[in-house]
Amino acid sequence: MRVRPVRAEELPLLRGIERAAGESFRTVGMPEIAEDEPLSVAELDRYRAAGLAWVAVDAADVPVAYLIAERVDGDLHVEQVSVHPDSARRGVGRSLLDHLAGLAAAEGVPALTLTTFADVPWNAPYYRRCGFRPLAEEDLGPELREIRAREAAHGLDRWPRLAMRRTV
Repeated sequence: MRVRPVRAEELPLLRGIERAAGESFRTVGMPEIAEDEPLSVAELDRYRAAGLAWVAVDAADVPVAYLIAERVDGDLHVEQVSVHPDSARRGVGRSLLDHLAGLAAAEGVPALTLTTFADVPWNAPYYRRCGFRPLAEEDLGPELREIRAREAAHGLDRWPRLAMRRTV
């Protein structure tokens, strides 16, 4: 899989990828997550314009997965990574994470962070296999703590969640 920056005209495709990827949450009793509306094209475009949005593309250069990030507490924070189910279980998500880690290392950014569901197999257990380690609550920086508070306010703490960090 090739990873490259997302193009403006591809932003609507990202919403479709996220919707398709989210359907798997129904299988683990989390239909509310499957039904959660993806970020708007305008919101996604802010990540693209900031140079913090990438896609993994197939042989025809069509996006099959994407990752958006933001700068949080001096690290690069994975805001969203979604892989279309037709391309899942092929290392596509890992390729996006590794791409971001390479960019972080080149910039001297010490780590990647993310927040995720603790007990969903393709969330925290998957990220552990990709080199992320759980962060204790007391180790969260102020910006990451704010992200967790927003998630809780959005109702995501109905299911166990955690923050994770991958040193680059």
